[in-house]
Amino acid sequence: MNGGVSTTLLIAVAALWGAAAGALLPRAAYRFSAPSGEDWRDRCPGGHPVAGWLGRARCAQCASAESVYGSAASTIVATALVCAALAAATGTRPELGVWLLLGPVGVLLAAVDLRVKRLPDVLTLPLAAGALVLLGVAALLPEHAGDWFTSLYGALALGGGFFLLFLINPGGMGFGDVKLALGLGAVLGWYGWPTLMLGTFAAFLLGALYGGALVAVRRAGRKTAIAFGPFLIAGAFAGLLIGAYAA
Repeated sequence: MNGGVSTTLLIAVAALWGAAAGALLPRAAYRFSAPSGEDWRDRCPGGHPVAGWLGRARCAQCASAESVYGSAASTIVATALVCAALAAATGTRPELGVWLLLGPVGVLLAAVDLRVKRLPDVLTLPLAAGALVLLGVAALLPEHAGDWFTSLYGALALGGGFFLLFLINPGGMGFGDVKLALGLGAVLGWYGWPTLMLGTFAAFLLGALYGGALVAVRRAGRKTAIAFGPFLIAGAFAGLLIGAYAA
C-alpha cells in the first residue's frame, strides 16, 4: 500500500513539475521559432520588445485581442504528461532527476522544430553536454540502473551515425538532427544498446508513418522535407520509457 501511495505521489509531483516547466516554455518557443539564418525573435507580432526567455507569450503593450501570441496549454499538457510518464517508468531511481530536467528541453525543441524546421544549437549542444554531466552524477548515486560509459558511447554512436547519414544525403538529414542525436544517444545509451536501437528505430518508424500519411492525403510529395526532430525526440522518449521499465 505504501509503495503504491509513494509511486502515485511521485507521479503527481513529476506532473506538477512538468506543468510548471511547460508554463515557462511559450516565450522561448516563440523566440526560438525564427527561420534558419535569421536572428532569434526579439519582438512580439505587434513590434514591441520581448523581455526575457521564460514565461507566457503575452505582450502587455498590445491591444487585448492581440496580446497573446503563443498558447501555454499545449506545452503545459505535453510537459506534464512527459514528466509523469518518466516518473512512472523510472520510479525513485536517481536518473529520474535527469529525465525531469531534460524533458522540458525536449518538448521545447520539438515545438520549435515543428514550427520552423530548426533545432537551435543553444539547445541541442547543452542538452548533450548536460545529459552526460548529469548522468555522470547519477552514476555516483546508489540504486541507479544505468551505465555512464554506455551513455557516452551511445552519444558518440548515434551522433556519428546521423553525421554519416548527413554526409550521404544532406537534403534528407539536417545537421541540427546530428547534434540532437548526441544528446538523445547519451540518454538512450544509459539503459544499454538495446534501448538505443529501440529508440532510434521508433524515431524512423514514426517519421516514416507521418510522411506516408502526408503523401496518402496528398499534403506532401515523396521528396517533401519534414521536421525530423520531433520524431527523433518521440522515438527516444518511447525507447527511454521501455528501457526504464525493463531496468
